[in-house]
Amino acid sequence: MNYLITGATGELGGYALNYLKEHASLNNIVALARTEEKAIPLREQGFDVRIGDFDDYSSLVKAFTGIDRLLFISSQPGGPVTREEQHQHVVKAAKETGISFIAYTSFPKGAQSKSPLAQDHISTEKLIVESGIPHSFLRNNWYLENESDTLKAALSGLPFTYSAEEGKVGWALKREFAEAAVNVLTGKSESKDIFELSGSPTTYGELANVLKIASQKDFDIVSMNDDQYKDVLVTSNVPEAAIGFILMIQNDIRTGQLDISSTDFELALGKPLTPLVDALKEFLTK
Repeated sequence: MNYLITGATGELGGYALNYLKEHASLNNIVALARTEEKAIPLREQGFDVRIGDFDDYSSLVKAFTGIDRLLFISSQPGGPVTREEQHQHVVKAAKETGISFIAYTSFPKGAQSKSPLAQDHISTEKLIVESGIPHSFLRNNWYLENESDTLKAALSGLPFTYSAEEGKVGWALKREFAEAAVNVLTGKSESKDIFELSGSPTTYGELANVLKIASQKDFDIVSMNDDQYKDVLVTSNVPEAAIGFILMIQNDIRTGQLDISSTDFELALGKPLTPLVDALKEFLTK
């Protein structure tokens, strides 16, 4: 059984590669990298690396040849080729090369989501279903590491600020999302078409209080409106484009787009998630 992981040079893909080594021989693991330069660190670790770019359909056909099961880590939007078109290339290449299973990192709630971030994922899920390839959609909630700037600012003595009000998020460590993905990819977990991978729904205020316990530090917790939060971000020299994205996420959280209650994460992991206080302690050691 030959496995391929896209996005292998990123953090999630890197975690997934290391977990996959526990389930399969290196001879059966392929990492996808966009360039030879990006491939070097993975080759130094002993991985078979194939060069493929989501923008280039023919490169994907070449890279996917001989692969049985694919961990399709979604691309980042904003490139010269739209993410929707990139994902079309991946699914079409998987179909052409006879890949027998796709585990795809998607977005919470699938077609029911109202988030602007969900739209490319909704269309990709549809493409995969229409391809007829057996699959599992890994609807990843929010990585705890995504809150790095907010967490570090509070630990430096600044207020813990947010504008999502009482909206809830299913935070978990990125490595746990990767481990769950590998368990699904390799068939170690129960087979399901959809996994809503979410930690226990938690507000920002609750997250901040758990951070106080994990760090044994005190700081102010300030809930504000979007205009006030934007001023904080501008003062912190956050780039304008990033500010728009952050405010969009805060709105998604405020309107419940990441508020998911599900046991799928534990099902995929085969064990409980790391408790939030311990996850934050782990974050603080990085």
